[in-house]
Amino acid sequence: MSLAETNSDRPVDVVGGNLRIRLAEGRAEVRAAQALRYRIFYEQMSARPTEEMRAARRDFDSFDDYCDHLLVFDEERGDGPEAVVGTYRVMRREGARRRGQFYTSDEYEIDSIEAYPGEILELGRSCVDPTCRTGAAMQLLWRGIAEYVFYYDISIMFGCASLPGVNPEELKLPLSYLYHHHLAPPALRARAVADRYVPMDLLPVEEVQIPAARQALPPLIKGYLRLGGFVGDGAVVDREFGTTDVCIVVKTDWVTEKYLRHYKREDAGGGASGNGSGAPEGASRGVSGAPEGASRDVSGAPEGARGSS
Repeated sequence: MSLAETNSDRPVDVVGGNLRIRLAEGRAEVRAAQALRYRIFYEQMSARPTEEMRAARRDFDSFDDYCDHLLVFDEERGDGPEAVVGTYRVMRREGARRRGQFYTSDEYEIDSIEAYPGEILELGRSCVDPTCRTGAAMQLLWRGIAEYVFYYDISIMFGCASLPGVNPEELKLPLSYLYHHHLAPPALRARAVADRYVPMDLLPVEEVQIPAARQALPPLIKGYLRLGGFVGDGAVVDREFGTTDVCIVVKTDWVTEKYLRHYKREDAGGGASGNGSGAPEGASRGVSGAPEGASRDVSGAPEGARGSS
């Protein structure tokens, strides 16, 4: 899919075929994103809504008003709320200051991340409509994040990432792989809050079968690892959403040059290469979900997932 920036003055505005990504403009478009999140998280997945959410048929919380909402529009369906087919929620320092905290702070101690110089960005509540779960939609979400990172000069991206299931023992292979091969350096290492901390090193490093472990990771987690992402220390079981969470951290100075090279190649060649995650093919420091096209946060739990910010 060939992607093209428009001539608008929006922080993010990219078109690929019939799909367009930009930030939500107005309450109706935010509500459309919340409605999409509800359909994915609560109707297709096992998350349990509050009575207020069930009545409104929208996924919402106290963070929404302090975040930016990246939206993918299918322009064959229109150009307003009715056309929203993908979303990613993002929060910068200023939004967290007004809200009082980042969403991730409910699960992780993130002092080291907050102390990092420069702007930081929490990502979450990512999902794509089932009819649009293609490489094109996910690639456009990644491109939108990249454009946002460039525009606001983001230094660090982070957020909770989900693996489906609430029994860490059943997830010991991917959790152990993440711990032994992608643990963040101390200066960037978040740690699960004490009363929710679940050890991730459930297998010794010599027992981790790397190919099988990578296969067990959701696609979006794989995508972040391809961008050089790390995980924090400790997992967190989230029974409300039926997931086991890890904290992902990505330094964007490892990402931006790779993205620029990738999209320059794409624009020159008239198309994009696909690798399942939507991340640039050559963007890899680690190696690395939810099935294709979804994530509860930074991540991926089954077929779309809620998340972080």
